[in-house]
Amino acid sequence: MTTSRTKIKIKWLQLIRTTGIGPIRFWQLLDQFGDIDLALETLKTHFSYAKAESEWQAHERKGYHLVAAFEKEYPEKLKRLRDHPPLLSVVGSLDSLQKPALAIVGARNASLGGRKLSFYFGQDVGKSGWAVVSGLARGIDEAAHRGALKTGTLAVLAGGADCIYPPEHESLYKEIVQTGGAIVSEMPLGMAPSAPLFPRRNRLIAALSQGVIIVEAAKGSGSLITADYALDLGIDVFAVPGSPLDPRCHGSNYLLKQGAILTESAADILAVAGTLNTADEKRPEAYVPVKKSNPLDIRKQILEDLTTVPTPIETLLESYDYPANQLLSLLSELELNGQVIRHPGNRFSLK
Repeated sequence: MTTSRTKIKIKWLQLIRTTGIGPIRFWQLLDQFGDIDLALETLKTHFSYAKAESEWQAHERKGYHLVAAFEKEYPEKLKRLRDHPPLLSVVGSLDSLQKPALAIVGARNASLGGRKLSFYFGQDVGKSGWAVVSGLARGIDEAAHRGALKTGTLAVLAGGADCIYPPEHESLYKEIVQTGGAIVSEMPLGMAPSAPLFPRRNRLIAALSQGVIIVEAAKGSGSLITADYALDLGIDVFAVPGSPLDPRCHGSNYLLKQGAILTESAADILAVAGTLNTADEKRPEAYVPVKKSNPLDIRKQILEDLTTVPTPIETLLESYDYPANQLLSLLSELELNGQVIRHPGNRFSLK
């Protein structure tokens, strides 16, 4: 049965899915005419009611939520954006949208150290009462989500809420939903992510948060776009310092020069953001990287995991499902290729 509220949602879908109508134009038309029917009548052509109703029904079939900006479940913090989405697709807990949140974002090709730090940031701020927001991407995003699984994490997607990207994060997507978190998107179901959609995704990550933590970000990266949105909204930006020789840290180091809050531990974040909950005394979990066993994958992963700071062989052995003698052989090959430097005590760094 279609209620009057649902009919309004479907008509809102008609307007926002009409070619040439984005969130800003949507709100302009609604403000100008004060009525969704009048707004639709002014358009020569618009998305059909039947197609919009079909999209709503797809949410119902899949067990997803379609949340409109006029509903109490819609996160008020998103309304800080002039172009806040009229409707959101949400998979998982609606309550998680209302929790105070901090965003953790950074490089997809993150170093092992960067991923570990992101995991512990997610775990520690989660235990302190914050939800963790990120973008389900490889590297820093993935580690932050995993660290916050037990306390609640939100993944904001660039494509539709049913389009898992990257595909290998399907299990993480499901874990987020099963542990009380949520998947969020403003895009139609079935829409694959594309380059222009990621900055739009990043503005939602910033607006859902009360602080944005940047761990390893190259110049011109999407993480810096997220930081820019945060600054525009008056939201604190935290950045982890990194080696000036590592391109993955050039963007985050730039943010520090511009006045971002220098961050080396979760304590630095919580000193500014505050601790919302101190009741959780559960024993923290150790960071466990997703292990690879294929030599070609490991070779590639080593070059991502290492930085210009020497890493002990023991740390690398924990990261790959590979015999120690064969890993040392791979490292020797990379050393001979001039890609890796061996330091005393079997420590390795990028050249």
